[in-house]
Amino acid sequence: MGLLAIMLAVLLAACGGSGGSAGPGDDPGSLTVYSGRSDTLVGPLLQGFEDATGIDVSVKYAGTPQLAATILEEGGNTPADVFFAQDPGGLSAVSDLMTPLPDSVLSKVPQWASSPSGDWAGVSGRARTVVYNTDRLTPSDLPADLTGFTNPKWKGRIGWAPANASFQTMVTAMRVMWGEDETLRWLEGIQANEPKVYPKNTPIVAAAAAGEIDVGLVNHYYLHRFLAEQGESFAARNYHPTAGGPGAIVMVSGVGILSASNNRANANRFVEFLLSESSQQYFVDETFEYPLAAGIPVAHGVTPLFEVNTPDLSSADLADLEGTQKLLRSAGVIP
Repeated sequence: MGLLAIMLAVLLAACGGSGGSAGPGDDPGSLTVYSGRSDTLVGPLLQGFEDATGIDVSVKYAGTPQLAATILEEGGNTPADVFFAQDPGGLSAVSDLMTPLPDSVLSKVPQWASSPSGDWAGVSGRARTVVYNTDRLTPSDLPADLTGFTNPKWKGRIGWAPANASFQTMVTAMRVMWGEDETLRWLEGIQANEPKVYPKNTPIVAAAAAGEIDVGLVNHYYLHRFLAEQGESFAARNYHPTAGGPGAIVMVSGVGILSASNNRANANRFVEFLLSESSQQYFVDETFEYPLAAGIPVAHGVTPLFEVNTPDLSSADLADLEGTQKLLRSAGVIP
């Protein structure tokens, strides 16, 4: 399904599921969204909501940690109605400033993919994975879990993006599963192997295919964008660690409504919109992410979650971003 067809489906779903656009004499009101997801990823989706409902949507794009800090600074005076975040850490950081979502929303996603207190809900999933160069490696050459990459044989062959929010969420999972000391030893072990540092996931995947590195620590969906653009000859593939662990976690992007919102009804419509069948299909077809609403298959070539040895962690377990950044600084991984 192409983007135009998806957006038409999204528009129809929004109109049918939310009562349609306002009438000629009605003012549908406005909505302010703070989005930690980029314009290139979710801009068409937000535009589709505005077009379908007539609601005037204002979007502030920035990194999830930066927006969380902004919301905390603004407090009860924040102009944001909705926080659309890349990861659970950002949502949990401002959960005291959010209002519980209705059960009709929370029931649409798995329990592990939402806040225990119901303040936010996941809308799409991203699996951590290892991208590898297919000219040099096969899955049998790769370790069963991330601890294997501290072996000196991987020196100079690894790419990572330690300033990236998803990487830091993975390290948060390490802290939960392994404890602080073992996580610190892993960070020091990788550092000893002189990894190449990248600003984000996309260049890591490109570097793996080009042979600049042999393996990279990334999210699953970046590879599938390259495959869609360059075809099956693209010399990189994903490897989900067979032993599971922190390198096989599934992170959610999620959404919550700020208690200070003066547009609560529109905010609720937006959250319901993100979990509608057509919006979930958008995440599958356009971003290659995992849908969280039931009954929607993953994109072609994406490993189904039931085939990934994911650890038994809730999204709430991945919330302590501040503690992770402190550990990364102590290890000299980030400034």
